[in-house]
Amino acid sequence: MTELDIRHWALSVAILFGLASIARAQDMPDPSLINGRAIPAADLPNGTVTVRVVRESIGNNMPGQQVHVKVGQNTFTATTDAQGRAEFKSLPRGGDAIADSTVEGETLRSQPFNVPTSGGLRVILVAGIAKATERKKQEEAAAAASPPIKGTVVFGNNTRTLVQFKDDMLEVYYILEIINSARARVDIGGPLTFELPKAALGASTLEGSSPAATVSNGRLVVTGPFASGTTAVQVGFRLRSGGDQLTLTQVWPAALQRVIVGVERVEGVRVSSPQFASTNDVPTGDGTVFILGNGPALPAGSTTVVTLSGLPYHSGTARYVALGLAVAIVGLGVWLSTTGRTTLAEARQSLVARRNTLLGQLAQLESKRRAGTVDPASYATRRQRIVNELERIYGELDEAGAGPEGGGEGVAA
Repeated sequence: MTELDIRHWALSVAILFGLASIARAQDMPDPSLINGRAIPAADLPNGTVTVRVVRESIGNNMPGQQVHVKVGQNTFTATTDAQGRAEFKSLPRGGDAIADSTVEGETLRSQPFNVPTSGGLRVILVAGIAKATERKKQEEAAAAASPPIKGTVVFGNNTRTLVQFKDDMLEVYYILEIINSARARVDIGGPLTFELPKAALGASTLEGSSPAATVSNGRLVVTGPFASGTTAVQVGFRLRSGGDQLTLTQVWPAALQRVIVGVERVEGVRVSSPQFASTNDVPTGDGTVFILGNGPALPAGSTTVVTLSGLPYHSGTARYVALGLAVAIVGLGVWLSTTGRTTLAEARQSLVARRNTLLGQLAQLESKRRAGTVDPASYATRRQRIVNELERIYGELDEAGAGPEGGGEGVAA
């Protein structure tokens, strides 16, 4: 699974528990995506775990169902309410747990999870997924055996655009729900061609997309005929901001039943679009907040225009200056190595040049951390790698009798 796939999966979970709560008119996503998974829920009391039991689809709740949560050697039991939800408030915090329930002889079991010490968790157990999948395969096989009919498709209510920030890049996800409302396969007269923004970088389909979808030369192509129901396609790409404002323009080759755009809330960022009827701040289960724009249906061939301003852009001037200094230092080292100095002096100069380059990189990284343009995990990993290399170089300089010029261990720390 690629990095974009992983971040897309996390966003899909956010959609289900955050964004979908605002856009209530939408159909819910495929329940198999979250079946048995424990999803953080900051809105629940500390240490609380809820387990919801449904049949085949989210919303088809199963009240009166016994649910067990095993933590270590202890088993806790609760019964689902009218919403199909069993609540556990007194589980041992920090313990390793598994939730299970039995529906008409079918055992439903969650993935292992850790009882939280702060905030809560939501778990959904879905009964009948295997039967529903088999029934769908049979229906698709029957439909495939009959010739397609002429018709059209639309982008359904669950279609949306999501935007997150990473350094000076924007990660954009199109979650497309292509709907054929006819009972038979539909031939729309050719493939559904979706032109991605010209500045899109690294565009690709993501895990869970229909095999009929491909991306090439900045264009998403979904070949038909289209089966009755929903064809799911997810596409991810990156955009370079290049300034404090960016406009995302997209032409929709089929009718769009609803405009939904979610943009990660970052301090100072503003989102506007002539297609929005309203905007809301929507917190997700992991604490991330999205600016969610909603708008009415659009006909085929319409264009959505979303403007993001106040972006966390940082000039590359300092980076280029540091890079130039590093190149100059390396060049000086190369020149000195040709002046006939002893082997020991050459080795020392090479170490000094490498040390100076690493110190420059460390300074750049600290500047990014203070500006908030690097995520904590990436910062910690990169900083540790640089510090380890600096310690090695200082050790070799000491062995060569050079001493830790320019700061010693204190600089590396």
